[in-house]
Amino acid sequence: MPLDPDTRDQLIETVARFVDERLIPRESEVADSDAMPSDVVQEMREMGLFGLSIPEEYGGLGLSTEEEVLVMLETSRAAPAFRSYFATNVGIGSQGIAIDGTPEQRAKYLPRLATGELIGSFALTEPDVGSDASNVKTTARREGDVYVLNGTKRYITNAPHAGLFTVMARTDPETRGARGVSAFAVEAGVPGLSLGKPERKMGQQGAHVCDVVFDNCQVPADAVIGGIEGQGFKTAMKVLDKGRLSIAAACTGLGDRILGDMVAYAVERRQFGQAIAEFQLLQGMFADSKADIEAARALVLDAARRRDAGENVSMAAACAKMFASEMVGRVADRNVQVHGGAGYIKDYQAEQLFRDARLYRIYEGTTQIQQTIIARQLVSEAREKLGL
Repeated sequence: MPLDPDTRDQLIETVARFVDERLIPRESEVADSDAMPSDVVQEMREMGLFGLSIPEEYGGLGLSTEEEVLVMLETSRAAPAFRSYFATNVGIGSQGIAIDGTPEQRAKYLPRLATGELIGSFALTEPDVGSDASNVKTTARREGDVYVLNGTKRYITNAPHAGLFTVMARTDPETRGARGVSAFAVEAGVPGLSLGKPERKMGQQGAHVCDVVFDNCQVPADAVIGGIEGQGFKTAMKVLDKGRLSIAAACTGLGDRILGDMVAYAVERRQFGQAIAEFQLLQGMFADSKADIEAARALVLDAARRRDAGENVSMAAACAKMFASEMVGRVADRNVQVHGGAGYIKDYQAEQLFRDARLYRIYEGTTQIQQTIIARQLVSEAREKLGL
């Protein structure tokens, strides 16, 4: 049930104030320490940010897709590491269980995910399997009442903090492609599960990723999400459709923040006897950035509303993620250019946000994968119309 307009507006206003007063002032601290302050994490928990999309019956806020997107537009005005810390619980870390989990799995995990007591992580990518998710090589062999998992997952967001992993593994080695893949809810700390060293990244310090290694890791048979083998790829695609809308919203919110920084700097910075904001070539950058941001906002809100209406939004989500992630890269680059030499210096936020924005074109499906998804659906629709 969607929130009433007054409650929704109050929530968004509260989140916006939290971002302005608590998150943005601590961006440099997080970037320098590569750590999320515990008091900030606790405030996120108290605000319910970890449970935005989790149903109310399990302690979450139960927001619609559109409402979640509106909140993400605000939270993402701060450096992306803040959003990343709680967003895996909102999206890919919980949605496999929320969408396809058994009643027992939902009751066991969703309440703790909603409060942030449990951090969820989505383990799909492997050293040799990234975008081609249907060819997962991690195996899960049934032995009586347990499955034995073997394999390595790579670049797994929030893995160092996770208490629960949604793991894609091949339960049928004889079946190639998507049909042999199953999804598992695997708790941290089980024997045979280990973590690699956190990666040193170009940007988004404070948001941690590492390998997750399964070495004869035994999990109970009821860890299969939904209780049915062979449904893992379908679960992953449902999760990623929603996740891509969240990423598109994150890109749009960050773009909005960067544009604000860009124009504010240009209004204060003077050259040739006037504010550089008066120079028409820079004004063109402002205008292009604003149009880019508004186009991304329209795309993501339209796709979110269509998902709430029950439509298949795989292509719409791919369009939104592709456009918004490329958009924020353009805006971040213009911001560095407007700042000039200062844009290359760490004392200003322009260089940090430029590095932070770069990842959005890669994770949860690269731009090229989104192009492939869009093109394949267009070709399929054309063939169907032509009866081919």
